[in-house]
Amino acid sequence: MIQPGPGILLIADPFLKDPNFLRTVVFLCEHKDSGSFGFVLNRKYENTLDELVPGIENIKLPVFYGGPVQMDTIHFLHQYHDEIPGSEEVIKGVYWGGDFETVIAMLKNGTLSPDKIRFYIGYSGWSDGQLNNELQEKSWLTVAGTRKLIFHRNYQEIWKDSLKTLGGDYEMMINFPIDPQLN
Repeated sequence: MIQPGPGILLIADPFLKDPNFLRTVVFLCEHKDSGSFGFVLNRKYENTLDELVPGIENIKLPVFYGGPVQMDTIHFLHQYHDEIPGSEEVIKGVYWGGDFETVIAMLKNGTLSPDKIRFYIGYSGWSDGQLNNELQEKSWLTVAGTRKLIFHRNYQEIWKDSLKTLGGDYEMMINFPIDPQLN
């Protein structure tokens, strides 16, 4: 397994029971001694962006559930480094954050492609040592993040496609039932 760090995907073990992370993939943006944070890539939120952000009526972009922490905040991953000041490169060609007013202006004038930006409500966070403990407990599998997985055209396939990148026995996990005791 790859060690956790910025740009790593955390793939939930098929039997992870935590409802916040059941069959999810989390893109880590930061991993330090003091803690880690990232965004769940494959769980759509019930509201669209225009329902959450005033002043952008009729811009019905999907918002994803980033995680259970600070559900009153909106974050974004994108591929617009030169156009959105203040963004931070996580992996080559994938950036986190930046000036939200610039994003709003770009949304209004139609210069943002929905294929190159994703919005998240809340985030996933781990305190000092917590993520390392979960990795030792085999709650997560790790793989290097790619733009293709982060900005996947079908968010419902991210968990399966992430497992496929690991190959071998991991690919079989795609078909595991959520609760094997029910078989």
